[in-house]
Amino acid sequence: MGIVGQMTCVLGVDSGGTKTVAALARRDGTVVRVLRCGSLDPVSVPDWPARLQALGSEVASLGHGLEAAVLGLPYHTEIVAVSAEQSRVAALVFPGKTLVDNDVRIAFDGAFAGGAGGLILAGTGSMAWASLGGPGDPHERSGGWGDLFGDEGSAYWIGREALADVARELDGRLPASGFSAGLLAAIGVGPEGLLDWCYAQEHRRSAIADLARHVAGMAAAGDGRALGILHRAGDELADTLLAAWRKAADKRPLRWSYAGGVTTNARVLDRIAARVGSAPQPCRLPPVGGALLRAARLAGWEVTEAWVEQVALTLTKAMEA
Repeated sequence: MGIVGQMTCVLGVDSGGTKTVAALARRDGTVVRVLRCGSLDPVSVPDWPARLQALGSEVASLGHGLEAAVLGLPYHTEIVAVSAEQSRVAALVFPGKTLVDNDVRIAFDGAFAGGAGGLILAGTGSMAWASLGGPGDPHERSGGWGDLFGDEGSAYWIGREALADVARELDGRLPASGFSAGLLAAIGVGPEGLLDWCYAQEHRRSAIADLARHVAGMAAAGDGRALGILHRAGDELADTLLAAWRKAADKRPLRWSYAGGVTTNARVLDRIAARVGSAPQPCRLPPVGGALLRAARLAGWEVTEAWVEQVALTLTKAMEA
């Protein structure tokens, strides 16, 4: 896909339940641009192909020749028809060497930069991914069953648990506390308006996931019920991570890391570490960096430790710009 006279790059795209980050990197690992747009979630965003096309047009307008593109998208490899459509649309938008994979898989690739480990990702949804990292080693996953009956420990799950506890308090099935009043105040409704608020949301999954922010704030202020929800989230995420690691590595010691907004909460992360029995290691690259790493390999570029370090350094600067 490269064009003579142009600076050729690879493209990495990471999309989750609320946002999309794309980055362009040169052969030496220097990230030259970071772009952002809304989520490309095919379940909750019906117009995701149009959003991806707009992103492709923005990339094309920059004038860089693309050697390869890797996109980490929600639900890929999880729902057959959705996965096929994602691959089809991506190939139209970025013709040439283009690969679509699950967004958690590319987060795993970034976290360990090709090495062994287990990653727990908890954003709007949740999933764990684990592998020993060798060319023939399988990749195992746990969780990621969606908001109807899974995604335990995710922001959506935290929001759903919070709403359930509010309902229990209002019914008298739980002792009255400041929790229900605090959460209702945060969303600006009284008890009689709770159902109206829930069912009036255009993007209900995102709106309920956003309640996790309020739960975290209430926990920080000392609300015991909010703290209990965060502790349960940490327990669920730890169980999901350990299940994936057992499938990938049996009884080998767990080397783990984390990604996603929920895991930035110290109470949740500390709970995971306590259940797992070890401290996490920092991610080598953020999820979009994992997409860049996969794209560089797809392009046939040499990916060395120095290349990974250059991506890490320049991607941080580009994302802050």
